[in-house]
Amino acid sequence: MNNKKGFTLIEVLIVVSIIGILASIILVGLGAFRSRGRDTRRLADVRQVQGALELYYSKNGSYPAGGYTAVKTATEGPTPGLGIAKLPNDPNPSSNYLYQTNGQSYVLGAALEDGTNAALNDDIDAIPSGFSGDAGLNCLDANKQYCVQF
Repeated sequence: MNNKKGFTLIEVLIVVSIIGILASIILVGLGAFRSRGRDTRRLADVRQVQGALELYYSKNGSYPAGGYTAVKTATEGPTPGLGIAKLPNDPNPSSNYLYQTNGQSYVLGAALEDGTNAALNDDIDAIPSGFSGDAGLNCLDANKQYCVQF
């Protein structure tokens, strides 16, 4: 009698293909959770930058002029700024946070990926006149930009 035990090649291929199909379905479904996670990080980053801006204001009596790059230059490092090690960048390397100021007030913005994020209901939707800095800061909810003003 020939009593061999094991799986045939066809059985192994069927199991591997079923696992592959299930894995692809799960990974496609996780895409929405990833974008929500990046948006949550953006909201936390905006709060962190607000803290740095308030420290800068209390030391200098005005907010740094220019865009977000100027904010980073003015607040990071022990010599030029406040000793803040590093301000955050947007999780998407092709975009960054946006900043405009008039010296005594500022608007800070982050582009969200999810246009239905509840945070868009609690932000400002217009930049007051007299502000300058990063071009492209448009706080309308239709543009999915979350903006805070102080």
